[in-house]
Amino acid sequence: MKGLQDTTGQLELLAPARNCDIGIAAIDCGADAVYIAGPAFGARQAAGNSMEDIKNLCRYAHRFGARIFITFNTILYDNELQEARRLMHGFRDAGADALIVQDLAILKMAAEDGLDIPLHASTQCAIRTPEDARFLESLGFSRLVLERELSLEQIREIRDAVSCELEFFVHGALCVCYSGQCYLSENIAGRSANRGACIQACRSRYDLTDRDGNTLAKDKTLLSLKDFRLRDRLEDLAEAGVTSFKIEGRLKNISYVKNVVRDYSIAIDRIIEKQKDGRCGTGQADAVGAGYCRTSFGKVSGGFMPDTDKTFNRGYTELFIDGKRGSWASLDSAKSMGEEIGTISYVSKDKDMLRVSPSGTNRNKGRDRGKGEWRDTRKDDGKGNDGTSAQGIKELKLNNGDGFSFVRGAEVIGFRGDICNGLEIRCKRVPELFVGARLYRNVDTAFEKMLEREKPVREITVGLEAAFSDNTAEGNGGTDRFVLSVSARSEDGRCVTVTAGAGSEEAADRERMMSVISGQLSKRTGHYRFELRSVRTMENGSLPDTPSVLPFMTAAALNGIRRSIAAALDEIPCNRLPLLTKDIPQAVSRISGFAAYTDDTHAATYRENIANRMARAVYEAAGFEIKEMAYELEHPQGAELMRTKYCIRHELGICPKQKKGQTPAPLYLLNNGRRLVLNFDCSRCEMTVSTPQSRM
Repeated sequence: MKGLQDTTGQLELLAPARNCDIGIAAIDCGADAVYIAGPAFGARQAAGNSMEDIKNLCRYAHRFGARIFITFNTILYDNELQEARRLMHGFRDAGADALIVQDLAILKMAAEDGLDIPLHASTQCAIRTPEDARFLESLGFSRLVLERELSLEQIREIRDAVSCELEFFVHGALCVCYSGQCYLSENIAGRSANRGACIQACRSRYDLTDRDGNTLAKDKTLLSLKDFRLRDRLEDLAEAGVTSFKIEGRLKNISYVKNVVRDYSIAIDRIIEKQKDGRCGTGQADAVGAGYCRTSFGKVSGGFMPDTDKTFNRGYTELFIDGKRGSWASLDSAKSMGEEIGTISYVSKDKDMLRVSPSGTNRNKGRDRGKGEWRDTRKDDGKGNDGTSAQGIKELKLNNGDGFSFVRGAEVIGFRGDICNGLEIRCKRVPELFVGARLYRNVDTAFEKMLEREKPVREITVGLEAAFSDNTAEGNGGTDRFVLSVSARSEDGRCVTVTAGAGSEEAADRERMMSVISGQLSKRTGHYRFELRSVRTMENGSLPDTPSVLPFMTAAALNGIRRSIAAALDEIPCNRLPLLTKDIPQAVSRISGFAAYTDDTHAATYRENIANRMARAVYEAAGFEIKEMAYELEHPQGAELMRTKYCIRHELGICPKQKKGQTPAPLYLLNNGRRLVLNFDCSRCEMTVSTPQSRM
């Protein structure tokens, strides 16, 4: 499997960025790579960036050997191809490390132009079988971004089928539909999800009825899933063959990105710590299974303690990672409810004050009397599965200005706590408050201030070896009797040596001088953290480990040498671990016959999302018969608007496999006079969403 050995053992944390500032914050918090949109054709229309911003972010990321990937993953129309081609070259010139694409026209243009930048197949390509993976690899994609709905076993099957890198989402929002194959937004509003303009109809509220008109659920977010969180499954994913762990959230704010990135970066470092026998130098692991390493450089230290319960989430799920179904939907609300903190135990007559009884679900709570704090005293199981901090302790402390929410009927009510005293909250009048409501905190003001105030620092470690020589003893002339030569090697493999005069006066107190030398050279400068590892002097033609004579040097002189080393390192680009590449022109020239990797009919329908002549040419060259162009172009009658692994019948406990006597008859979603049909493909254990006229 050519190319795979180059990246075996490397683990990449891939963070989202809405803009350059968020991208820089993600890198500072431990991201190995960032994905961001350019001026156009990214699958989030509200998250575009100028080419100059892309260039600045690339420059900052490459200081640490981190990578910048451009989301270039909408489908393209014929009149957009020329602009897309221009942007491709612009991204390469700006320093981008790869393009994440959906439309195969990008692949064909890259082949025609000999563009030397790796292409990654977006999750919008709906990669969920070994056949899908083999076909896309055959076209020249060097990385595949897999469907979120896959199990570990399915990921292993894909790993065995291809030699390219595998990327998998591990945190963030979940689309209910298979990626790239949702046409509901286009059907309802003429705003295509494949064009970055999704209206998120899956987050709307619906009534659910059966074919007899009986209401099974009323005013619920029946298609809205909880958020993904696989922080505790990263090692399982790595063993299954995933090399890049991707965080969703290109529309999220900076506090969300910082918090989640720091949390997952710590988790990856723990995995690597367990694999200390692994050796990844400035290029590759020594052998398959030799251990893991990060794909970028620089140690992150200090700053806030992350807690992903405290940032935007709809509740968390691990989805289908174990090949089993669970409770995946956030039926009460598609909004962020936040962390559950307890139950409302008292409400004042004027509905402007309440008290909270802290949640004791699966927790052994003990009260710190007098402070109003509740501490989780349960032991950490070592994996963080109890939702506590790394120390296994979690406290409930309410702060003035915190945001809270609860559900009343079909509505989510939110309010601010003006004055929080212990477990008592005073607020403006909230008429909907009632005793027994489950209370959530969706804004923790103290935590948000900590995120802003306590910033992590990322630094590249540089080892120093200092050697003094005596010009007089060596018979050399010069102003200075002593000369100091400092050799530096950064963790990414850059080497520099700085030599400077060290004066002619011997240090009266050798031990004190040694302490000064070590203290001044072992400091931080810029984004480097220097560590003095040895000091030697040339005596009688040798370099003893314990020098008997040292020159007297001032702190200013030593600081100047350290700064000179930092400047010399800055002149050398940070070494970067290899990113797998493929010969795209050669792959595209050999695509004939690869249709056998997809299905037996070799027929391309609207699901292939072919929206331009160049993408069509790629499929035709591969042996496909084009039955339909993209849904956005033709709106074929009877098309499925969604296909999903999520099943409402299973979620409500009325799946035929759960409850005898049930039949997989259609159900119906009603919203504002619009009626959608739910059909159930039990042979594949999938649900479809369509209009009443849609075909099966």
